[in-house]
Amino acid sequence: MDEKPTTKKGPDFCSLRYGLALIMHFSNFTMITQRVSLSIAIIAMVNGTQQHGLSNASTDGPLADALNNLSRSTVEFNRKVSVYQWSPEIQGIIFSSINYGIILTLIPSGYLAGIFGAKHMLGAGLLISSLLTLFTPLAADFGVTLVIVIRTVQGMAQGMAWTGQFTIWAKWAPPLERSKLTTIAGSGVAFGSFIILCVGGLISQALGWPFIFYIFGSTGCFCCLLWFTVIYDDPMHHPCISVREKEHIVSSLAQQSSSPRRSVPIKAMVRCLPLWAIFLGFFSHFWLCTIIITYLPTYISTVLHVNIRDSGVLSSLPFIAASSCTILGGQLADFLLSKNLLRLITVRKLFSSLGLLLPSLCAMALPFVVSSYMTTIILLILIPGTSNLCDSGFIINTLDVAPRYASFLMGISRGFGLLAGIVSSTATGFLISQDSESGWRNVFFLSAAVNMFGLVFYLTFGQAEIQDWAKERTVTRF
Repeated sequence: MDEKPTTKKGPDFCSLRYGLALIMHFSNFTMITQRVSLSIAIIAMVNGTQQHGLSNASTDGPLADALNNLSRSTVEFNRKVSVYQWSPEIQGIIFSSINYGIILTLIPSGYLAGIFGAKHMLGAGLLISSLLTLFTPLAADFGVTLVIVIRTVQGMAQGMAWTGQFTIWAKWAPPLERSKLTTIAGSGVAFGSFIILCVGGLISQALGWPFIFYIFGSTGCFCCLLWFTVIYDDPMHHPCISVREKEHIVSSLAQQSSSPRRSVPIKAMVRCLPLWAIFLGFFSHFWLCTIIITYLPTYISTVLHVNIRDSGVLSSLPFIAASSCTILGGQLADFLLSKNLLRLITVRKLFSSLGLLLPSLCAMALPFVVSSYMTTIILLILIPGTSNLCDSGFIINTLDVAPRYASFLMGISRGFGLLAGIVSSTATGFLISQDSESGWRNVFFLSAAVNMFGLVFYLTFGQAEIQDWAKERTVTRF
């Protein structure tokens, strides 16, 4: 008589898999701070932005008084700061170079991680990104070309790290815990954005802008030590996992294959509408998210007329909401599944709907409440917060429809997201350059339209069953 695989609940938050989620949270935290560091530091790096510059302060009385209040080290660093004559066009190229680097490696790194293991692929990406962050101040002295090259290579390294995570979760995350684990790990992005926006300016002012790179580059190197020590590709080979937890994970994944494969069914993937629903969901989601991340300080400063210091603090608040909603959404999604309150596809579509519809409504309301400071801030906080509910929707849907190819497909999905980010950033700059007031209104209405298109397509074609081309092919021997 065949025995049913045990479905006994694992040790939950005291388990090793939740420890891995926390380390991955720290890894994502580190990568996003390294990515955003230049956005904060460049204000002090570029001479044209230093209205209170220090490099020529000896001829100005008020500026000399200000210098007297600073320590010698701060003066030296700030003098080094204001030497780069980078035009806005050059700055735009520098900022976008990391996105191009990520796009170059998203798909190949996802495929290779599925074959050779994500531990070394992701760990190497994190280490390379951290080392390049440490060398960024030195590269700036050698010229803008080297900075662009370093940012591009750093993007390639981070592309390796982003996609490798889903290969790990395909082997570590029981189906009823996927939303929890992936959202705990993914919330590091929002939390990292909050921290770098809060403390980046303070570090630059107190120690000098190079220390932004030194501090977060060193943090990444420390994270690498944790990564290579604790993370393993497969729970079967982890030396510290308990027998109970190992049996729980293996039995939960018994119906899904995680064996390596030597070929990818590209034609079947191209014809798969559920996959296109996920891809377009990513495109819609990243369209608005990129606008918020890139232009939020500008919007707060120009529309609400807030000074730079307060603008940085206000710009960081939405990412606390985003981090909290990511984790809470994952908990709620898995609760609904574990209690059999909703089917898996219903949960995925519910959270996708909330994550695309609610931020669209908030964005469309923004142009009509500019006279109310508090209402505007609340809406700006709600947009990234509610948008991150998608993390329990289509963002992890590849683990449902094709767990064997989750990392490879995540690379493609994020490629669609990055493409949306490039297009939306360009479109936003064009629209607000025409007319600030009507431009912002058009930006938000266009974002809402893109979100609605992605949502309708996902609700129509999204699925949660493993696709035929993603199932394990077994041969019965007699």
